Parts: sequence; C-alpha cells; structure tokens
Amino acid sequence: MRETCCAVIVAAGNSTRMGKPKIFLPLCGRPALEWTLRAFQEAVEIHSVVIVLRPEEEHAAADLAKKCLKKPFCIVSGGSTRQQSAAAGVSAAQGARWIAVHDGARCLITPEEIDSVVKDAKKRGAAALAVPVKDTIKTVDRERMISFTPDRSCLWSMQTPQVFPTEAYEIEIHKAQLEGREYTDDCQLWEHAGYPVHLCQGSYANIKLTTEEDITVAESILKKRRQYCMRIGHGYDVHRLVKGRKLILGGVHIPWEMGLLGHSDADVLAHAVIDSLLGAAALGDIGLLFPDSDPAYKDADSLKLLQKAAQYLYENGWDIENIDVTVLAQAPKLRSYIQQIQENIAKAVEIPAEQISIKATTEEGLGFTGKGEGLACHAVCLIEKR
Repeated sequence: MRETCCAVIVAAGNSTRMGKPKIFLPLCGRPALEWTLRAFQEAVEIHSVVIVLRPEEEHAAADLAKKCLKKPFCIVSGGSTRQQSAAAGVSAAQGARWIAVHDGARCLITPEEIDSVVKDAKKRGAAALAVPVKDTIKTVDRERMISFTPDRSCLWSMQTPQVFPTEAYEIEIHKAQLEGREYTDDCQLWEHAGYPVHLCQGSYANIKLTTEEDITVAESILKKRRQYCMRIGHGYDVHRLVKGRKLILGGVHIPWEMGLLGHSDADVLAHAVIDSLLGAAALGDIGLLFPDSDPAYKDADSLKLLQKAAQYLYENGWDIENIDVTVLAQAPKLRSYIQQIQENIAKAVEIPAEQISIKATTEEGLGFTGKGEGLACHAVCLIEKR
C-alpha cells in the first residue's frame, strides 16, 4: 500500500451551539466549508478527500467540492454522533495508508499545518495538531466549585487534523462501536487502544466555529491573511454572419439560416468570455493563447478553449467570481437558449451557474448587428486572487 493519506472531513453535526449550519456560514464571502476544502486541495500530503455530512447538505457540498477539489473525493452521510460519522468517513477512504480526520468547522486550517501533521504521523506512528493552553485551567464539581488546578505546562488544547494508520484505526473504531464506547476526540480512541500519539505544534488561529463570536474572529484572521486583490475584466468579440456555417453560441447549436465565420467554431460568446478572463488576470488575450494561425484550432470547440483559459487562470492563482455576458443580435431570438448557454459556461469555468448571467439584445436595426451582418458580444468578469 502506497504512503497515501486521505482526509476525512467530518461535518455532520447539528450545530446546536451555533443555532445554524456552520459549514455553510459565509466567511469573507465564501462558505466556511470552501475554506476547509481549499486548504486540503493545496496540501501536498493529501491525496484524496472524504466529506461526511448530513444527507440534506450533500447536494450543496458536492457543488462546492467540484469547485474546490481537483483530487479524488466522495461524500458520505454521517451518523448521529461524531464517532459514527468518523467511522463512515474512514470506511470510504479506500486504499489510503493514512487517514487525517478533520473537523469541517475548523476552516482556518492551512495547507502547511496539514502537511506538517501528516509527515509527523508517518514518522511517529500517529500525530495530531495541538497548542499549549494559555489560560489557567480549573476542574470543578457539580456546583462549579473549584476542586483542582492542573499544571498548565502539561496541558495542550487539541485540534485537527488527527492522523492515524487507516487499517488500525478502522479496527479500533469498530471495537469501540461494538463495546458501546463513545469518544468525541479521535486521539482518545487511539489512547484507549494503548497506542501513542505525538502532538504536532499547531496554530492558535486554527479555531473551530462553535459560537457567533467565532465568526467575527475567523473573518478577522482571514482578512489579515489575505491580500485582497480583485480585478474586473472586459471582453469583446464580433464575427460575420455567413451562409453555410453553424451558429454556435456558448456551446449551443442554434438553428438558423446563417452561422458565424471564423477559424474555430466562431463562438462569439465564448470568445468574449475568454478575453474578459485573460484581460482581468493580465494574461494576454485569445489571439495570444489560441492564435488563428495555428491549424490545431481550426474548427475548434470554443467551450474547450474556454476551459483551458479558465484553467490557466486557476494555475496562476485566480478564482472566477462571476461573469456577465451581453449578446448583440438582431436575430435569431435567443431567450429559449439562455439557460443552456448559462450552464455550459458555468461548467467550462467550474463555477455555479447562478454566478453566470447571459443576456441578449437587439440594436434596433442599427449598425452591422442591427442589419444582420454579424453578431457581437460583450463580457465582463470579476476575478479574485487566492
């Protein structure tokens, strides 16, 4: 078995203390779970991801995972307790030598911390992130009267990920379930089995979203970490209408007596979107990336070119936030094709369809578009630096 590690992200809790689902709470404009998934995507030591959720949240999480993860992933339903959810996730971690169990609500975890604790586990046999406690800790009786003050120098506050060998962990969690033992911490399960766990120095920023106050703290940390950089891009393209060509807009074949002339499939809408994205990121333009002098792009599917352009942005550290398109066409009428075009563009750039706007307008018979000589398209996009 290769030294692969699967992240098991446990996020099936009821969020009782928060009073609302934690993993979809917006933090700096993105769901909390998205920040978690992005960290595991960027962690070199993680090879696959299992997300454990409540059944009613699986669809929304799947959309997020498709957006954030390039690594293999799957989504499974959790149980009524954290331990049952962890067991379900580990069972789905097929073929992984190691598992890294992580609380989905710890959305401030960094790729560096993930890699550090996984490497530590491979060296020591099992490891977990933790930080020394800062405050004096008291144990109390049922009346909240202080009964003991433990030595603070020996106390650490546990975090996640907590990393274990998959096969042994599965055996121990199965035993615990058969014997009716319930743990809220994975290390506690490991301790009961008599195995040692090494604590890997974590970060005080790796908080778990538990109360409303944590949201304020989390956003403050994210804002401090991120150097906000948002850019707007504009793209414009025009193609002549001729007989004997197909009319392709946003990857949709629209039955019409004429089509657009061009080296590729002449999808004027896709071309405008490509130029808006490349322009926003200052990565050139469509002619530079896909020159019409290159026979490789003869009759090319422009949606595939758009996919490549979007990937080029992602590779350069840019995320696409939204795209707004206006097609200028006297005819044909495009209303019945708008939804399919929207879905095609969303799939090509890997963002939700609700972040894509497609509109069409005539020019009241004015200009070359108004006279039916060609079609034009404007596209505006917003991108953000990761």
